[in-house]
Amino acid sequence: QVQLVESGGGLVQAGGSLRLSCAASGRTFSTYAMGWFRQTPGKEREFVSYISRSGSSTTYADSVKGRFTISRDNGKNTVYLQMNRLKTEDTAVYYCAADFFGGTIVNLYEYWGQGTQVTVSS
Repeated sequence: QVQLVESGGGLVQAGGSLRLSCAASGRTFSTYAMGWFRQTPGKEREFVSYISRSGSSTTYADSVKGRFTISRDNGKNTVYLQMNRLKTEDTAVYYCAADFFGGTIVNLYEYWGQGTQVTVSS
């Protein structure tokens, strides 16, 4: 089992940057693929980015490709989401998730963090 805690959210102007972190408990972090998802009120949770267990493979939603970068530090049990050139439509609660396989679909993930709010103002 793993517990996930996100941090790094906040208020930023359009065009700015934020880096989200997701710290995982336990000593088996490297056995989990990790994902970032986001959700706005009234909408379903949507995929943002995925990183494989070793970090050698990453995937991005088309809406964030070229602006967001996912990375992980298995020695620190942490996954990151660097968000650049933020847009107002990036405003959402961002969640990290963990699973042995992972992927781009919400239901593939077994473990979830509590979320961190990102608000991008115009």
